[in-house]
Amino acid sequence: MLQLPDFDEKQIIFIESFDTKNINFENENLTIKEEGIIKNKISLFKIFAIFLIWETTITSVLIRKFQEYWITLVMMKKNFTPYLVIWNETEWNYVLRKKQYEKTEEEMLEIAKSIIKLKTHNQLELLKAIREKDLDIKWDITKINGIITKIDSVDNYESLLGYEWNVSKLFFTNYFKKIGWYKRAPRTKMDIKNLLLDIWYTYLFHFIEALLRLYWFDNYYGVYHRTWYARKSLALDLMEPFRCIIDKAVLKAYNLWQINEKDFKFQNWQYILPWENSRKYNAIFFKELLSYKKEMFIFIKDYYKYFMKWRNEFPKFKINE
Repeated sequence: MLQLPDFDEKQIIFIESFDTKNINFENENLTIKEEGIIKNKISLFKIFAIFLIWETTITSVLIRKFQEYWITLVMMKKNFTPYLVIWNETEWNYVLRKKQYEKTEEEMLEIAKSIIKLKTHNQLELLKAIREKDLDIKWDITKINGIITKIDSVDNYESLLGYEWNVSKLFFTNYFKKIGWYKRAPRTKMDIKNLLLDIWYTYLFHFIEALLRLYWFDNYYGVYHRTWYARKSLALDLMEPFRCIIDKAVLKAYNLWQINEKDFKFQNWQYILPWENSRKYNAIFFKELLSYKKEMFIFIKDYYKYFMKWRNEFPKFKINE
């Protein structure tokens, strides 16, 4: 099983196919070629996950090597929608799978409450970090504190979902107020802010999914997001405490004037990020993600121990202010 010192040396590779690129395996290395010329060479021992954007030619030998080295390969369309994830599927940890399927509704609800409390605490931390708080923000921080105190007494998923929704509404309204926030509308791409959140949340989701696979969790069997056809509910569950990384990255990018509206287009009643302008925004995201790589690995490792009842305390994660 992968340990932290080994994981700390691993890399996340992001390959954009602006031109036709061939990916090959040579002497335990991943090589990326353009027009027959090697542009990059990376040891397979040092790769954790690879995101391939747009059309790319890969060989069956390379796919087999990815499985041997436990490398997750996420293949995405030009609009950043994943269409295929390749990894080393295994049922080795059947004890874990058995525990997943045997958890009672009450046990899963307790875990779900811990996840949402952690998420709301991090949202609260980001709001508290705002330097100039008006009366609305101060009042909504008080409201969120009040909601957090009620989560422990929740006895059904509907109430927990309601509390999460209320906190998120207060959070988004206040945290993005100074950059012209309207509302959170997932997948609608109604404005640039929602578009960037959707794209970067997607990357985060697949990173968490890859971490869970290190321990052979069934990603389709969640504790908060209910089991649904073809939905990786557990990855959705455990990305919740880390959404704050993306929220912070979006606001930071706006405050640093890194977001240029001219980079985006509006067509068919939604915003899109043209392919030729995507590299800058992907670089912003990966810089933020990698700064929390170690914390996310430790969280998933501790969650595994908690789930197996090898530790009593639910894992922690706190966003840096």
